[in-house]
Amino acid sequence: MPKREKKKKEKELARVSRYYIIKGDKIERRLPVCDRCGPGYFMADHGDRYACGHCGFTRYKRRKH
Repeated sequence: MPKREKKKKEKELARVSRYYIIKGDKIERRLPVCDRCGPGYFMADHGDRYACGHCGFTRYKRRKH
């Protein structure tokens, strides 16, 4: 049997627009910064919570009733 060729995934480059919103002369962050690690460490959005990939800190979102 012939061997299958592995599919190569195209790497997506990190974009500034992915982490920031640019409004005129001001820059706003899209994601919160980790409370433990400080500025420079963004928390990942997991739907019902935010999680830091560096230290593992998790902050749950508040439910809107």
